[in-house]
Amino acid sequence: MEGLMRQVDGYCERTDFTYWSEPVNAITNAAFLIAAFVLWKRVRGQGLPLAVAMCAVLAAIGIGSYLFHTHATIWGAIADTMPIALFILLYIFAANRDFWNLSWPWALLATVAFFPYAAITVPLFQRLPFFEVSAGYWPVPLLIALYALGLRKRLPHTSRGLAIGAGLLCLSLGFRSIDETVCANFAIGTHVLWHILNGIMLGWMIEVYRRHMIAVRA
Repeated sequence: MEGLMRQVDGYCERTDFTYWSEPVNAITNAAFLIAAFVLWKRVRGQGLPLAVAMCAVLAAIGIGSYLFHTHATIWGAIADTMPIALFILLYIFAANRDFWNLSWPWALLATVAFFPYAAITVPLFQRLPFFEVSAGYWPVPLLIALYALGLRKRLPHTSRGLAIGAGLLCLSLGFRSIDETVCANFAIGTHVLWHILNGIMLGWMIEVYRRHMIAVRA
């Protein structure tokens, strides 16, 4: 329990361990909640339970990140990262099942394959200058880009949507990675843009899935 309460300082904006030491980082988590609400209104009643679940997890990402940027503890970091991991796995499963038309057992197996994929790619990104700061996240836009590439002929519209999502996430990760670098000249840092762009990106990814499912039914 004591380990979970240990406080961490990993962002430019934080100057001490008071609750509101990261006010901008904390408040901009509203981007996740806004995106979750907007997309929930778009997917509700359309028979898309996975999309509804994505909206719920997206809201949880905003809440978890808020807790981390206010409490700055290990348990807050877990509350921050666990919903992100869940969203990634949920989306991969949905993509495997509904973009690639895999049966649910094969879709689930392909989703589990994300773990060895991450185990291989994260160390590679850790060796690269600039990429090492966010090495745990960079395998995700790479995977989205690979899915976009693989679907470009069979599902061009979905492929284009995924490519846009990958591009947004790369931009978002860029701002996350330079947060400490710009600290001396920009006291707030750039992590705030990670929140805003990620809220947009994750909402867009749900919209890509929604459009695909509506198109398939049509």
